[in-house]
Amino acid sequence: MGYMGLAAGIFLLELIVKNRIEKRKEEGKEETVCGGALLIRKYHNKGAFLNAGETKRGWVAFLSGALTAGILLVFMAASRQKGSRIFRTGLALLLGGACSNTYDRLKRGYVVDYFSFGVRWKWLRRIVFNVSDFCILAGALLAACSQEEIR
Repeated sequence: MGYMGLAAGIFLLELIVKNRIEKRKEEGKEETVCGGALLIRKYHNKGAFLNAGETKRGWVAFLSGALTAGILLVFMAASRQKGSRIFRTGLALLLGGACSNTYDRLKRGYVVDYFSFGVRWKWLRRIVFNVSDFCILAGALLAACSQEEIR
């Protein structure tokens, strides 16, 4: 139940944060926090990573849902057998982040992104993320590097 709790916690935390951002932040306005290391801004990502596929939002939502369903199936299969904690943690992070972004795509029609890094490289400074993005990345890396296999 702990791994499912982690996935659910990520989803719920992101739901709360994204709802606050939607209500309290004006798109295009920027707030600097953590001594300038982070920039808080509201951005509606209508595609996938870096807005890829923004003109094909239906397909992006379908693909997101299908991939999330696949992750859920792997997560359920892994929960029935003994295995690596690293693998299960990775799957939980991946599932929580994927569910959050998929929910946004299906419910809102876009993913709410809300922070950037306050760095000098403009190309990186322009990219807007959410916590789910990092959960997906970290989860995929953990699961892939754990060398666990589903039997």
